[in-house]
Amino acid sequence: MKKVTLLIFMLLPLFCLAQTSFKLNGKITDEKTAVAWTDVVILNQDGKIINGATTKEDGSFELILNKGSYKVKISSQGYSEFDKEITIEKDTNLGLIILRENVTNLGEVVIQSRKNTIEQKTDRLVYNLENNVTNVAGDALSAINTAPGVAVQNDVINILGKGVSRVMIDGRMIELTGEELNDFLKSISASDIKNIEIISNPSSKYEAEGTGGLINVVMKKGARDSWKNTITASYDQNKYGIYTLRNNFFYNKNKFRFSASVNGKTGYKNINETLDMYFVEGPTKMDVITKLNEENVSGKLALDYDFSEKTTIGFQFLKDKSNPDFDSDIRINKYNAQNVLDSYIINESFLDRKSGNQTYNLHLITKLDSLNRKLSFDVDYFDYNSKFDRDFIANNYSSNGTFIDVDQSGRNLSNQDIDNLSFKADMEHPLQALNLSYGAKVSFTKSNSDVIFFNTITGIPELDINQTNQFKYTENNQAVYISADKKINEKWNFQAGLRLENTQTNGFSENLNQETINNYLKLFPTFYASYNKNESNSFSLNYGRRIRRPSFSLLNPFRVYISSNSYSEGNPFLKPSFSDNFEFSHSYKKILRTSVFLNAITDGYGVIFTANPETLTQVVSRENYFKGINYGVGETYSASFTDWWQSENSLYFLGSDIKFTRDINATPANSLEVDFSTNNTFSLSKATKLQIDFIYTSPYKSGLYETGYTSSLNIGFKQDLLNKTMQIAFLVNDIFNTSYLKDDVSIVNGVKQVYSQNESNRFARLSVVYNFGNKKINVNQRDFGNEDEKKRAN
Repeated sequence: MKKVTLLIFMLLPLFCLAQTSFKLNGKITDEKTAVAWTDVVILNQDGKIINGATTKEDGSFELILNKGSYKVKISSQGYSEFDKEITIEKDTNLGLIILRENVTNLGEVVIQSRKNTIEQKTDRLVYNLENNVTNVAGDALSAINTAPGVAVQNDVINILGKGVSRVMIDGRMIELTGEELNDFLKSISASDIKNIEIISNPSSKYEAEGTGGLINVVMKKGARDSWKNTITASYDQNKYGIYTLRNNFFYNKNKFRFSASVNGKTGYKNINETLDMYFVEGPTKMDVITKLNEENVSGKLALDYDFSEKTTIGFQFLKDKSNPDFDSDIRINKYNAQNVLDSYIINESFLDRKSGNQTYNLHLITKLDSLNRKLSFDVDYFDYNSKFDRDFIANNYSSNGTFIDVDQSGRNLSNQDIDNLSFKADMEHPLQALNLSYGAKVSFTKSNSDVIFFNTITGIPELDINQTNQFKYTENNQAVYISADKKINEKWNFQAGLRLENTQTNGFSENLNQETINNYLKLFPTFYASYNKNESNSFSLNYGRRIRRPSFSLLNPFRVYISSNSYSEGNPFLKPSFSDNFEFSHSYKKILRTSVFLNAITDGYGVIFTANPETLTQVVSRENYFKGINYGVGETYSASFTDWWQSENSLYFLGSDIKFTRDINATPANSLEVDFSTNNTFSLSKATKLQIDFIYTSPYKSGLYETGYTSSLNIGFKQDLLNKTMQIAFLVNDIFNTSYLKDDVSIVNGVKQVYSQNESNRFARLSVVYNFGNKKINVNQRDFGNEDEKKRAN
């Protein structure tokens, strides 16, 4: 009851406030007739979109604005862009606005409307991936990995120097992490994506989950009164081959908008892993070769309908189904103290796995009154399921190859189901003194995972209750937030917010008869300040507190055995970690951006590889074991060296000071990390582009781990044909095969362990893309408009 009273106390007074506002209207024509269905966009002095409207059939429009100075921007297919600065102090009529026809040809229009690859906004960096040739025929995960300042490694998406990031689709959080999230992102076509927003320090409007901030994948919407269909076929060649076929359809007519996509993939990927453990008695070295099936079918359906000029309702549905079976050959060599082979284990296994997910969203957006107050509702349901059936046998052999005995033989069955239902309401409430936004969200998550193990060492399956378990987990979250944005003058702008999240979790292990309950109420403040010194220089300072909750699979306490002396186990007592994030940034002429940042982490958790020298066993566990800070300086530079050479470059210097908070018999190590990337697009002609990208990460130490270098040189080529309705693209990714995780070193209990993993990042891809329909979409991808702002209110 106290929480309800607090919520009412925070929100109720805001509905009682009002302000003075004025009408802005006008009529748009060309030299012959009215121009209907054209976007009229209103921007503030910072260039931020704050309002917008669409002209009626007679070319007229009307908007409600507060007192102040603005810029009116009008753009329509086939016409030159119209810009005008205005000051609103009373009702204002702009009269007749005549657009002039653009006499340039189609190819010139495409070049002139080309977006910058990177756009810096107040609270986020926008990456327009369509400019990068290497993203042709790719998926959402590979597109995120090409975004500036973002790295994907070991099933984790990180913003450099910030930590693990959560992912949203059109402003809606995806309730998956790790491998499950990556599989989901691989099912989304990069050609469906308009841009990727990197929000390193999100405002209180967004969920506090994710110490490294949020990555928002913004999907494309069709242009008004048009339709388009895109078919993409591609073939990837690594050790094996992968075929991909995608189809994307957009339809937009009057008040109705519809889009649908279907994606299919089949083929195999080769994965190589090594793990070396250096015991006093002699080293143990494990090599794993896996042939992974990349079979996947996915689809998306989206509908939006404008009931009136003020109200829009929409529905989205995404479905993904995969069959990632794999064969693994594992060899474990055991050496004596003289480093001579003593014996070895051969483990052959086959995993039959099926996974899938479904996402539903229903949303409503409505303008409440002439004061431009906007209310939005979202209902989301997410379901994920995974089933696997693994058969394996591990045999012991002497050094000369003589069979000794069966080390382990068994059959592992596992099922996991995750369901999430959430309700959200957001309010945009502009006032004369400042702009307010506030809202609330409730979320209900349920996860069930079953593990059944049959010992088959005798040839007859026998249920092993010590390796059989059912784990049930529930997590409920309630949140309210309020945020205020105030522009002091033409130079200063401030924003502050507060988010309150209340969480209840319950985990129960049936086999261990163990229940773990954790309830906590936390506040997450945010603050932003920006200063525009002049047209060339702008500065910003921001702060935010974030939380990182453990994924559901990490909370399952059950052990999964790799061999008779090696197993992995979860931890139901894992607590969420917290971080306080500070960032100061400077932008020079929007081409050179500098950021200085620091993240302070408490209750940090992660994987610990513990080797026991007495029993010669290895345990892979998860613990809250560290605290510390990560810090760094980042530079990004956007350059147009010539009309045909566009370049995006970044250089980061990162450091950490990690300390252990529990006794794990290891010494923390920290060092400097250097990350460099350069993305270069060469327009060889109007129809031909060459892409050359290079990424490098130096070796570094952070806490428990020392990691080797990674680098990648990628070359892409794209040729437009048939008046740009067809594209042929060729990509060679990671030419020198150096982008994989190598030499990941940890020393626990005096035992050194070195891990490497190569997931076939080196491949060649040939793609063919064919577009048909209304070509208007090709040159009018809504470089501006209020559609994105609407989506952010969801």
